[in-house]
Amino acid sequence: MRVGTRAAALLVCAALLGAAQVTAQTTAQNAYPSRQVSIVVGFSAGGSTDIVARLLAEELRKSLGQPVVIEYKPGAGGNIGAALVAKAKPDGYTLLMGSVGPLAINASLYASMPYDTLRDFTPISLAVHVPNLLVVNPAMMPVDSFAEFVASLKANPGKFFFASTGSGTSSHLSGELLKVMAGVDATHVPYKGAVALNGLLAGEHVHFMFATIPSVIQLVRAGRLRALAVTTKTRSAAVPEVPTIAELGFPEFEASSWFALLGPTPLPREVVIRLHAELARIVREPALRDRLAQQGADSVGGTPEELAAYMRAETVKWAPIVKLSSAKAD
Repeated sequence: MRVGTRAAALLVCAALLGAAQVTAQTTAQNAYPSRQVSIVVGFSAGGSTDIVARLLAEELRKSLGQPVVIEYKPGAGGNIGAALVAKAKPDGYTLLMGSVGPLAINASLYASMPYDTLRDFTPISLAVHVPNLLVVNPAMMPVDSFAEFVASLKANPGKFFFASTGSGTSSHLSGELLKVMAGVDATHVPYKGAVALNGLLAGEHVHFMFATIPSVIQLVRAGRLRALAVTTKTRSAAVPEVPTIAELGFPEFEASSWFALLGPTPLPREVVIRLHAELARIVREPALRDRLAQQGADSVGGTPEELAAYMRAETVKWAPIVKLSSAKAD
């Protein structure tokens, strides 16, 4: 073989080898996920965040082809779990199932935060809304409609009391937002978590409550509580017969629990695209949508950009309400 021919052959081989290496690297980068993915929940097992996270993790496990596990890191109103994810390696293997508290309310509720909500997370998708349901104990407050309810509050300022699952929670601030928008007065009675519902049922000097739909729907159906309105802009599939506060005269009223998937910053764009595509598809599947609806959750599956804008809007919305309520972190 002539020298020139041999040199040319070597160059071709080198080029092919280089192309193979690039292809192998690209394939490795696009092979996400290649191992277990963890979704951090900043609250104890059994709550709404956990219920949503487990439903989504089950489906993601099937579509991603890798284990997807839930890690519980409760404390500080969800801040501990969120901070762990904010400081994690941004490779897509440690994600956060975030909610309105640690992603919007806590920025105004806590004197200092271990992360910056808008800087330290890469939004992936707003997964679901879980509306709060305004319920009354009919023995304590015998009203049949939201209009009667508001009229009673206006006619008796300071006479009525509302329970919540804790100071600064969505349950509490839903009531504070109503007070501001409707120009009514009612006294807040904070409980520690779900025992608030027991107080309402027992008639312990509390008359109404904003509670997540799964926690009260059976009590409403049994007649022990009366549902007057839901707190999202559109009606909930779980209780389609119950009107929204927005359609009953307060079009800007929205005070729901919501759950979103995020990762630490800067999450690779290809990971964000893959996870968003999978999650958006999953929450729109009829079977899962029905399962979520049974839990009182409405599917969303929004884009990363929509989630970022929504988090900013929610943070701005809740800041003055937290201030007016004088809510303090428990």
